[in-house]
Amino acid sequence: MNMALRRMIPEDRASLEQLLSHIAVFTREDQLLALELIDFSIQNPGQKEYDFILGFAESGKLVGYACFGPTPLTDCTYDLYWIAVDPEYAGHGIGKILLRKVEDEISAQNGRMIVIETSSASEYLPTRGFYLKNQYRLAETIKDFFRVGEDRVTYVKTLR
Repeated sequence: MNMALRRMIPEDRASLEQLLSHIAVFTREDQLLALELIDFSIQNPGQKEYDFILGFAESGKLVGYACFGPTPLTDCTYDLYWIAVDPEYAGHGIGKILLRKVEDEISAQNGRMIVIETSSASEYLPTRGFYLKNQYRLAETIKDFFRVGEDRVTYVKTLR
């Protein structure tokens, strides 16, 4: 699929909120947290904590986004906070394109490692498979992190 990539601008907020609301695995709390990072970034244009890459279909529709940033108190380690693809466009390689762009951006900033945290819940099985397929390695699992029976699963990729 052809997709245009660019950084987030304030006018993207409504489209991002709509996209988040269409992703079934995201709870309302997940959506609110993602919007909090979006709002923080819009309200603080010079901030360096969060960076956003957005993907648009040829029609101009927002079809996915990624949010990432440097991990505080580390030497060139970055976190991938969110990667989301409109379910209508799932399976078209959008997540992979976004992930590659994030990796390229982090590499250009001399980043050496990307860390991704997700849930062990069954609905996140495709997400975990996506990270493994894209050469992220399972680094740790913290039992019962989110709640009893739902672990935090951490993936890592070394860039250099």
